[in-house]
Amino acid sequence: MPVFRLTKELIFPEPELAEEDGLLAVGGDLSEDRLLLAYSMGIFPWYADGSPILWWSPDPRLVLILDELKVSRSLRQVIKKGVFTVTMNTAFDEVIRNCSGISRSGQQGTWITEEMIEAYIRLHCAGYAHSVESWHDSELVGGLYGVVLGKAFFGESMFATKSNASKVALVTLVEHLRKLDFSFIDCQVTTVHLKSLGAKEVTRKRFLHMLEKALA
Repeated sequence: MPVFRLTKELIFPEPELAEEDGLLAVGGDLSEDRLLLAYSMGIFPWYADGSPILWWSPDPRLVLILDELKVSRSLRQVIKKGVFTVTMNTAFDEVIRNCSGISRSGQQGTWITEEMIEAYIRLHCAGYAHSVESWHDSELVGGLYGVVLGKAFFGESMFATKSNASKVALVTLVEHLRKLDFSFIDCQVTTVHLKSLGAKEVTRKRFLHMLEKALA
């Protein structure tokens, strides 16, 4: 399949036309309208500094079904003891910048560029991007952020500077989303860490069906 080059026109090719590795298109911009259109079609941006904007729709797709979240006994004890104070949407800028700066095994640099940070802060101000924060002694020690459309939560990134901080934030988010009748979190690409928490791979076709129901 060819990789499509985007123009200023607000349009994406169908996700099924992506390359084997999930790459669908290159170019375009990170405007609010384009990002929201992309997420509504199961497409997301992921690229490095110095690279053009790359748009992806991987197959398989990693998702976390909320009722399938795995919470270990030790993590339950951390939550029970109240080691962390968890908030929502109180420090979005700090969370995304911490996610950008965290070092990850096997990854050089960051895909959360300054351009991405600014774009998602705009989405946050518009009410589409949200953060969950874990605090310890008034210090931000973990958290995550993502985008919400309909009843779909698109997880973007998470960080922790203290053990279990991001996991507690995730558990809190899952409990919150359950109350709002969400059914899954889109985790985008497969990682061992997320699979250990209960996330699983589904086909692109299955994911797009789940997304369609969540957006209805």
